[in-house]
Amino acid sequence: MTNPAEKLVDLLDLEQIEVNIFRGRSPQESLQRVFGGQVAGQALVAAGRTTEGDRPVHSLHAYFLRPGRPGVPIVYQVERVRDGRSFTTRRVVAVQQGRTIFNLTASFHKPEPGFEHQLPMRRAVPDPEELPNVAEEVRTHLGGLPEALERMARRQPFDIRYVDRLRWTPDEIEGAEPRSAVWMRAVGPLGDDPLVHTCALTYASDMTLLDAVRIPIEPLWGPRGFDMASLDHAMWFHRPFRADEWFLYDQESPIATGGRGLARGRIYDRAGRLLVSVVQEGLFRQLGD
Repeated sequence: MTNPAEKLVDLLDLEQIEVNIFRGRSPQESLQRVFGGQVAGQALVAAGRTTEGDRPVHSLHAYFLRPGRPGVPIVYQVERVRDGRSFTTRRVVAVQQGRTIFNLTASFHKPEPGFEHQLPMRRAVPDPEELPNVAEEVRTHLGGLPEALERMARRQPFDIRYVDRLRWTPDEIEGAEPRSAVWMRAVGPLGDDPLVHTCALTYASDMTLLDAVRIPIEPLWGPRGFDMASLDHAMWFHRPFRADEWFLYDQESPIATGGRGLARGRIYDRAGRLLVSVVQEGLFRQLGD
């Protein structure tokens, strides 16, 4: 069986079908919509493929406009907005079956020296080796994994380990703050292309961020009372990193109101260096409304 990390690298390897036009695969899965992190990661690959490769991406801003359909290819159209002395800007529109489902603007910056500072991590956390992965934690609680979750765990390209144990009942979430933290890394090597690591982490950044919004509302596992959808996504890349090495994704939600929840995350390496900052807003609709 192909390693899920290898499948992720293959998923991010877009086909160029014309100048500034790329096509990405969208696996046929049981999900109702294409995973947003996949579309964001592929769009960033398309943007990066139109640059000289000597300027790492330093930020992206994106909107999820329509749900994508699993199993249907997605076409990425790149506009070369600017090629300056220090910065390169690209705009990407993702189209599926003739409809725009996503757009992204990415900026690339030629590395240069400058002063440095960062806020420290909010708290000390256990090392990832001391924590169970999600499948192990669910298996322990349920006495086994349901077949659907077992299949999902086998396909998962990232090892995810929650710093705080999963909450299963309404009593356990009473008084819980809207905060979450997870250790993550790809389940196998991703190669040495920095763009692949950046796009893989972009994929991963959409996996758990909205958990922070849900924590005070309902248990993360078990029956769900809300339908969730990502509305927009922004990232700032501060330092080089590898997505196949452990990183800590520290997440919090400053507010939820009007059917929307805002979440922000900071991604650190094991030495406590801030690598990436993330902000996302999601739509939360109570099921049955």
